[in-house]
Amino acid sequence: MALKKYLWPAIGALTIAVSAWLLYKELRGLSLDDLSQSLEAITPGNWVLAGLSTLVAYAALAGYDRIALMHLGKKVDWWFISICSFTTYALSHNVGASVVSGAVVRYRAYSSKGLTPAEIGVLIAVCSFTFLLGTLLLAALVLIIEPELVERFADVVPMEATAGTGFFLLFLIALYVGASFLKLRPLKLGKINIFYPSPRVVLPQLIIAPIELIGAAGIIYFALPEAGNPGFLMILGIFLVSFSAALISHAPGGLGILELVFLMGLPDMNQADVIAALLVFRLFYLLIPFVMALVVIVVFERSRFRSETLAEPEQQKLENS
Repeated sequence: MALKKYLWPAIGALTIAVSAWLLYKELRGLSLDDLSQSLEAITPGNWVLAGLSTLVAYAALAGYDRIALMHLGKKVDWWFISICSFTTYALSHNVGASVVSGAVVRYRAYSSKGLTPAEIGVLIAVCSFTFLLGTLLLAALVLIIEPELVERFADVVPMEATAGTGFFLLFLIALYVGASFLKLRPLKLGKINIFYPSPRVVLPQLIIAPIELIGAAGIIYFALPEAGNPGFLMILGIFLVSFSAALISHAPGGLGILELVFLMGLPDMNQADVIAALLVFRLFYLLIPFVMALVVIVVFERSRFRSETLAEPEQQKLENS
């Protein structure tokens, strides 16, 4: 337990340190004036489009929990699901170790709705798999349409990852979808039965997750200038690589990882423009939602404390009688 307590923070800190050193080497010639000019060059219309992309991304995130609850056969108020999902992802994206930090929020929230720890564990697993499924689906499409993406990451991604890899990923996803129609027997792990997702769960997974990722990538795309911009599909592919690397690293907010991968993926663009676009992404997708999530957590915990405090005298009366 002591090892687990310090493992992820240590990994995140080490990742940030290495990324910061590599970024320093990349950005030694970048001045604050250059960065300021790049931010000022973003048009008001593009600021609005970046904000709308954020709303699309976070609206789709609420669908992750909805899909998982559908799989569990649990009915929870849609408004509660939306608030819980928003808070979970706003917190986990910034804190790092998203599975662990997100689990804490979901446990506090859904246990108040009567879900057991085992059910909440399944909910978290389904949400994580939905994200993975969406990432693989979009990665497959990008590799098929824009196979030259791998050339931008020759030192990171195997050059064998081409359009053929994309078709192979689509084949695996097709197997997953096809198996959902076969009504396979549940997998038993001790006292827990894990049921294969039904088509009414799988099909929304293929829609919600890609929408969320497209919305998040859209923030960066609209914040970038047209000069040297390789197009939305290429930006989406670079975002999938960078965001996945940030999650795997467990670095809080993917600090340094996002910037490093994007600079590698956009060597022909002005570095100041790339960093400015990522600052907009951090503001809209990470920092503003994080502040809002903290307010939600304080309000929720305060209401829980009040309800538990009021319930104690009633419980004591029942015990005395």
